[in-house]
Amino acid sequence: MPATDSPPLPPLQARSSPAAERNKGPILAELLRLLPARGHLLEVAAGTGQHAAHFADHLPGWAWLPTDPDASSLASITAWSAQAPAARLHTPWQLDVRVEPWPLPATSPGPGDWDAVFCANMLHIAPWACCGALMRGAARLLSPGGQLLTYGPYLVADEPTAAGNQAFDADLRRRDPQWGLRWLHDVAAEAAAAGLALSERVAMPANNLLLVFRRAPTGTGTSGIDGSPGVGRAR
Repeated sequence: MPATDSPPLPPLQARSSPAAERNKGPILAELLRLLPARGHLLEVAAGTGQHAAHFADHLPGWAWLPTDPDASSLASITAWSAQAPAARLHTPWQLDVRVEPWPLPATSPGPGDWDAVFCANMLHIAPWACCGALMRGAARLLSPGGQLLTYGPYLVADEPTAAGNQAFDADLRRRDPQWGLRWLHDVAAEAAAAGLALSERVAMPANNLLLVFRRAPTGTGTSGIDGSPGVGRAR
């Protein structure tokens, strides 16, 4: 008999990421803390679909639209969704953040009507231009006070980089010179230019960070966007 804590087997046509399986619990705990009881959320670069299926199942008040630029990822998301159907998990949508404005389904909320955007593990495996495109797209969609939540490894000025992250960064850059861990202050600057303010950074397992950006009203300052340890809280 299999152990009760064994991860579920991936459904047919689905891809499985061990990292997504490990981090979905800690990320969900933060989403439950940060998000209100209900709303509309767009997931950028949903990848295998493990996150979308898990989070939509545990956040029943949220309409969740997973997107990805890769057609095989859309098939994987669909397979995971079929294994763990959630009432408000929408059919995945093909989206390249660099196509601006983002061409979303006609039935989805319009610009300024989305409550949250979520993006995990994209910035370090995408060209740098995708960072600015993500920030501009999210800022266009989010309602006042809406949140962009990004998850992944970052380089932080004046803080030591874990050996594992150093090795990961070097490996990424060998694989593609356009890839690599991003400096937190550079990411925050792109967000600020789009009208999003970094309001919180949360230390996550395996030397990752969850960053919370909020749509900033016109004319407000963007203090605390330098990625300093004093932004938000660390756990």
